[in-house]
Amino acid sequence: MTCRRHVLAGIAAALAVPFVFSAPAYASDLPDLGGKTVVVVTENAYPPLQFVDPKTGQAVGWEYDAMNEIAKRLNFNVEYQNTSWDAMIQAVSDGQYQIGMTGITIKDDRKEKVDFSDPYMRSQQFMLVRGDEARFKDAKSFAAVEDALIGAQPGTSPFYTAVYEILDGNEQNPRIKLFETFGATVQALKAGDVDLVLTDSVAAQGYVDSSEGKLKVVGEPLGTEDFGFIFPKGSDLVAPINAAIKALKEDGTFDALNKKWFLDYKMGG
Repeated sequence: MTCRRHVLAGIAAALAVPFVFSAPAYASDLPDLGGKTVVVVTENAYPPLQFVDPKTGQAVGWEYDAMNEIAKRLNFNVEYQNTSWDAMIQAVSDGQYQIGMTGITIKDDRKEKVDFSDPYMRSQQFMLVRGDEARFKDAKSFAAVEDALIGAQPGTSPFYTAVYEILDGNEQNPRIKLFETFGATVQALKAGDVDLVLTDSVAAQGYVDSSEGKLKVVGEPLGTEDFGFIFPKGSDLVAPINAAIKALKEDGTFDALNKKWFLDYKMGG
């Protein structure tokens, strides 16, 4: 129960709100984008924010539900496309896509390339390990186990947390094994190829719940992150999306999605 208490700490207050979706009264207060098509790119590799459901083969998740609701409120059509994490920010910056979503942490250095929406979710990073792990219980004791390895995607917040908050500040440290997708890091953890994956609470919840005891969370939170959608610099979509985010927070829609994806939904596979 310890891991569940920590993982859900950031959204516990939201769950006190009844499970209801939008009130039509808010629609008149929002911009109308006239039914135009907006291309939204994601990775489909970050459950429960966005992933391919193994039971149905359909792309689903918190961010899909949120974006579909935003599109309905603002009257635009969404065209979803996929790309890898390491290509996403640059591709959005170059104007290949109009919006990017994949649990992207709002950071000053990224703001040099893209514009961010207001935060739609706050999360914390946790240490995801195998269920039988007994060699370490927090960041300090992990660092002391010299042959213990971390799996991470290059250029992500978990990568930099591993480098600067757990290890020695060397971005070339051989104790960090790099993978192309977040899902691949978790598979490596399960297989015993690495011993730790850093992930925020939103992903940790899904993986722990679906692991049948094979994964657990240890230690205390290592940091707080705000997630936002990204846009090409100067995009005229930022203000309407921000208005919709504000409305969805105020009317309980985001709280309902939190309940759906973090408490009611149990990932298969």
